[in-house]
Amino acid sequence: MQTLLNHPRLADCRRLFLRDYRVDIHIGVHDFEKRGEQRVLINVDLFVPLALSTPTADDLAEVVDYDFIRRSIIARVAQGHIHLQETLADDVLRLMLAHPKVRAARVSTAKPDVYPDCDAVGVEVFGIKDAPT
Repeated sequence: MQTLLNHPRLADCRRLFLRDYRVDIHIGVHDFEKRGEQRVLINVDLFVPLALSTPTADDLAEVVDYDFIRRSIIARVAQGHIHLQETLADDVLRLMLAHPKVRAARVSTAKPDVYPDCDAVGVEVFGIKDAPT
């Protein structure tokens, strides 16, 4: 079985990640969900070609700044109520792939407080830019 880590288009990439970024947001389709914020955990993996992310001067401008990930999520969440985790994950994925250095991204969202008998419910999405022609 092929995994992202051995996908041939990502062999020359480094993986950056943001783990369990907690945001309290207005999300959900049910009336009780629309009355307040819910805790959502967001995970992001970015795949950036080594040629675009290997610093030679130990300078932040030579890599993808982790703050880009957090700022993008904060900006999306600030737009208002989101009905579906799928919408949130798709929107964050689009924002990640818009960065010129990012070749591929994986985004997952999880709502840990929905059911008492499991850790979380969530969704995951992956996208990879078309190969240059």
